[in-house]
Amino acid sequence: MSTMPAKIIHLSIERDWRDVYDFAGKPENMPLWASGLATGLEPHGADWIAHGTLGSVKVSFVPANEFGVIDHTVTIESGLRVYNALRIVPNGDGCEVMFTLLRLPGMTDTQFSADAAHVEKDLAMLKALMER
Repeated sequence: MSTMPAKIIHLSIERDWRDVYDFAGKPENMPLWASGLATGLEPHGADWIAHGTLGSVKVSFVPANEFGVIDHTVTIESGLRVYNALRIVPNGDGCEVMFTLLRLPGMTDTQFSADAAHVEKDLAMLKALMER
């Protein structure tokens, strides 16, 4: 497989990066800000299961770490695995939240733009929650 096109979506949050990481990195909090997982995540061994428009999906997270990494792999019922790179990076008294969106094979420009808009909306919700 060749390299897929990618878009880095990020925004600044006026809150200590550790607070944002602690909140955003808990799978049980993701439905509060990540609308793709709005139905909630149920623990399933070392992974989590979400039920939504794509059916049941398995979500596997990297272990908690000191680097602000919340990477996770989503496995759709068809077997397609989508790697999601999510980082919380210190920036002064606040932080940057960065999500790497990969354009999957066969995805149209319209679909890729819609995915990017969805991620932007989710990160804006995270910002709103963290800056209360």
